[in-house]
Amino acid sequence: MQLPSGKNLATVAEYLKYENAATSKHEYRDGEIVAMAGNSYNHSLIAANFAAELHAQLKGKPSRVLDSNLRIGIPGTPLYTYPDLSVICGPAQMDPNDPAGQTATNPRVLVEILSPSTEAYDRGEKFTRFRTLESLQDYVLISQQSPRIEVFHRQPDGTWIFTSTSGLESRVRLASVQAEVALQEVYAGVEFSPDPAQG
Repeated sequence: MQLPSGKNLATVAEYLKYENAATSKHEYRDGEIVAMAGNSYNHSLIAANFAAELHAQLKGKPSRVLDSNLRIGIPGTPLYTYPDLSVICGPAQMDPNDPAGQTATNPRVLVEILSPSTEAYDRGEKFTRFRTLESLQDYVLISQQSPRIEVFHRQPDGTWIFTSTSGLESRVRLASVQAEVALQEVYAGVEFSPDPAQG
């Protein structure tokens, strides 16, 4: 992005103007615009499988599964990013800072598929920022290296409970949307690689 002369950081308005016209995705963190890398085959397959299963579970309910093209904004931090999947229940609340209406701010569920290059960030700083979203009830981390799904679920008192589910015979539950998904379906077609650099 070409910033005004003498500036090293972008404002939210400058980022949104740039991003809404861009042909590739960028994350916004504290004034920095960070290019987002492409996904591996397994990453894309897991995302599609999980979305399909979750969509089937939520059919007829007031919740919708959205793919990684939906930008999520956490203006208070500030962070604008593209989770691998989001679930929004009821009407979407759009970020008033984005006049193009391409940024939602009320996800109930956020899903990230872990990659070696982003796992520490997804588990750490990103989750810290996501937790400031009052709407967020479940944060889901899906491994590409083995059949394992981790869920952080917000309790009524604001604390979070962690559950790790492993094995293709297992099922993972998302309490906030009353859905239960089989890991066998999430990982259908996935060939696990012994090389952690894959993905």
